[in-house]
Amino acid sequence: MNKVKFGLSNCHYAVKTVSEDGGVSYATPVALPGAVNLSLDQEGEITPFYADNIVYYSSSNNNGYSGDLEIADIPKSFYEDVLGYTEDSNGALVENSDAVIKPFALMYEVKGDEKPRKAVLYNCMVTRPSVTAATSEDTATPQTDTLNITATPREDNKNVKAVMELSDTNSEAFNNFYKTVYEPVTTPSL
Repeated sequence: MNKVKFGLSNCHYAVKTVSEDGGVSYATPVALPGAVNLSLDQEGEITPFYADNIVYYSSSNNNGYSGDLEIADIPKSFYEDVLGYTEDSNGALVENSDAVIKPFALMYEVKGDEKPRKAVLYNCMVTRPSVTAATSEDTATPQTDTLNITATPREDNKNVKAVMELSDTNSEAFNNFYKTVYEPVTTPSL
């Protein structure tokens, strides 16, 4: 079992579609290279109920996560597939104010001191990235793009996230993690 985790790599995204009957499906995952940082804070709160002059009962809710995804340079495919940009006949990416940002699953990997972990956030939305540019100085310091991201529960099964650590029994699922969006497998009880 890992004691620490570090590193971020192998980010992928898969555009999500919800059918008329509420079923969720995903496009084939696409690599999102250049991941620098993923920083997500939990969304939800604990609600206490007081009785007998004490907290008699408390409940918590899980509204997912929100934060930032920092990328070296957002690839053209993400601009088109998720952010709704279009390409004109000269190869220019065009942002239109009527473009609809699409929900997607975000998949990624972190290293551990013993074993790697892969994770998927099932229902993500992002804002358009801010535009930044800076003059070059004595050394070339790369500029990055940051997307504000929220990950909320899926509509159909309320799943927010799945995390898989490599083990002796899941190597096939672990090695094929980026071929399709991972769906939990339940073992029937006897």
